[in-house]
Amino acid sequence: MSLAIKVFRTILVSGVALLAVACAPLAERTVTTESGGLSFFHLNDTYRIDAVEDGAKGGFGRVTTLLREARADGREPRVLHAGDFLYPSLESQLWDGLQMIDAMNFMHDLAPMLVVIGNHETDSRNPQHLIDAVRASKFDWLGDNYRFSTGAADVDDALHSRYMLDYAGKKIGVLSLTMHPDDGGNDRDYLSVDGDYKRVAERVIGELEQKGADLIIGLTHLHLWEDKEIAALKAQHPTFRLIVGGHEHEPEFIAETANSAAIAKGASNARTIWRIDIDVDEQGELQLSQLRPLALDESVASDADYDLLAGKWRSRMLEKFPFITARVGEAALPMDAREVSIRERESSWGNFIVDQMRRAFGEPAADLAFLNSGTLRLDDYVVGDIRFEDIGRTFGFSSYLRHLQISGAEFRELLEAGYRGFAPSQGYFPQVSGFRVCVDRSRPEFERIVSLQVPAAEGWQEIDPDRDYSLVVSDFVYGGGDGYVFPEHIVASRPASELKYLVLDAIMAAQSRGEKVGVAVDPANPRIVILGSPDGICWPD
Repeated sequence: MSLAIKVFRTILVSGVALLAVACAPLAERTVTTESGGLSFFHLNDTYRIDAVEDGAKGGFGRVTTLLREARADGREPRVLHAGDFLYPSLESQLWDGLQMIDAMNFMHDLAPMLVVIGNHETDSRNPQHLIDAVRASKFDWLGDNYRFSTGAADVDDALHSRYMLDYAGKKIGVLSLTMHPDDGGNDRDYLSVDGDYKRVAERVIGELEQKGADLIIGLTHLHLWEDKEIAALKAQHPTFRLIVGGHEHEPEFIAETANSAAIAKGASNARTIWRIDIDVDEQGELQLSQLRPLALDESVASDADYDLLAGKWRSRMLEKFPFITARVGEAALPMDAREVSIRERESSWGNFIVDQMRRAFGEPAADLAFLNSGTLRLDDYVVGDIRFEDIGRTFGFSSYLRHLQISGAEFRELLEAGYRGFAPSQGYFPQVSGFRVCVDRSRPEFERIVSLQVPAAEGWQEIDPDRDYSLVVSDFVYGGGDGYVFPEHIVASRPASELKYLVLDAIMAAQSRGEKVGVAVDPANPRIVILGSPDGICWPD
């Protein structure tokens, strides 16, 4: 096993040294509600105040409609948000997430909201964005394994731990956890995180029980496998019934058992959310009477009052960026950039973008290129006219590239990180150019690539383990982002050639020639094959 794989596996499974946050005094909070029934609506990983897929899926406007309907039915609606909302988005490049705070405050006025931070709440190295966001929030920010150290006392003291909600004479506790930098969180001076999630969870659950909690819910922004470990605490703490989480971008559900709490996660941008109904039975005991996913599509109307708020921010953005509606080219076919597609399989939009990477450093073009799909944030189709907004929304982060040399054996080993795990829709899933790859997910992690081939005079051949190849990757990936660990001896060029401008240039160049852009994924010659069974065929004859 290589050093790179050993390092990554160690990071993935090892405990993290305990930080001062473990015993830091944080503000506790208890609130009271009375109603004919309590309904939590759970969201996670929402990056836009409007809907996606040309307005057909998700969006806070549709969530607002459901909140109003629940209230009309005599329920007491509340919202749980499992993190990732301040960044990244086109709007957040202007307002550092304050447009999201405004939208979430709107929902909070209808249904009180609780949030835990995700990794993207700390994308900025300067804490001012967080200070402004917390100060602007009407809702409560929760944190049991982390604390703020922004230097603004009112903000640092605003973070609540060991949260307790009184309902119908009963108490509902909320455990709140976010990820440590070693697991994908940001390492920031203004944030201290304890990475021993299970130890913190057990301590906080015990404290909530001592305070009389009749039911405990976990609100987390962690990897699914970490949520599973925490869910097992139900065996010793039967009041711990449910984890509603974030970070994954497609719906996840693991049913409750006698020894494990249920786990539920929604889809990004509120394409699928969860409704959790809590009622008091005839014996006066709290019951989880309903736990079900809600797909938000055109069958759910967007709330008209909320749409006014969304329109306000849209107008402000057009004032700042009047050019975003400008047509820069035309798509030859509908190109799929939805997260459900681009994070799981080959995509026409992904192919077009990663092909530009190989040409980023002039001629000859690089042999190989790949891009983590989490860089591509559009979550929509590119259809017909391509507008500057499509490009701006695709790249929520800076996208500078690096050029390097790597052996075939090292490259194969490096790429294995893109196929680890079992959960769908992962941001580390690679879109590729200059090679094709066949993967068997039933194999052990870091041994799943069955075949990795490069072009040859007579078609394709397996990559030569001893030959050096030129490779272009993003600066983020080269720096270890999304779990890609490069051999220490490899030195890359300085960051250059920002990808979003290369994409824009390619589209405009095609437009000047009267050409459309984009090519359909060819099922007879795929770049990526995920085998359905171990005896499957990688490449059709």
